[in-house]
Amino acid sequence: MCFNVARMEVHKTALVDHPVESMFDLIEAAENYPQFLPWCASAVILERTDTIVAARVVVNYHGAKFTLVTRNPKRRPEWMAIDMEQGPFRRFAGNWHLSPLGADGCKIEFRLHYDFASPVLARVAGPVFDRIANTLVDAFVTRASTLPRPVPPAAIAAPTAPAQPLRPPPPELPPPEPGPQTPPTTQD
Repeated sequence: MCFNVARMEVHKTALVDHPVESMFDLIEAAENYPQFLPWCASAVILERTDTIVAARVVVNYHGAKFTLVTRNPKRRPEWMAIDMEQGPFRRFAGNWHLSPLGADGCKIEFRLHYDFASPVLARVAGPVFDRIANTLVDAFVTRASTLPRPVPPAAIAAPTAPAQPLRPPPPELPPPEPGPQTPPTTQD
């Protein structure tokens, strides 16, 4: 019996009302994946520089459990590759492209090509991983919607006018009338 391991390809795009830098940082921060990706049991950053991020991610979802180590070249905020160093795949490569759409939005484009190293693993983990790969962009868009929106740099640097009172101040009261004076007391 001959079993042909199917090569899978995912191509997803999304328009997001979050700045490109915020979305890139969300995608690049694998250490936070367990907080919002139900399939991610753990994630550890192995190395992070201005040009690369490497991580170990443990997938544990619907009976499929495996570890994936990636070393991903990056150019913040517009591009990050996904390159597998260790894992159950014969091929696992992709990339994220992010394009700004004004100051407060961006377009995300995600591509991933993968196939499992063994036919048995493809049968067991394939349907689960296909679901993960096909919903990944949606998961990041959903996560971004739950995070506070960053303050644009122009708003931070711009001088602000003094706050105006909501109602006019009360009229000034006349000074108190002099009353009997109490002599100061001294303590010994």
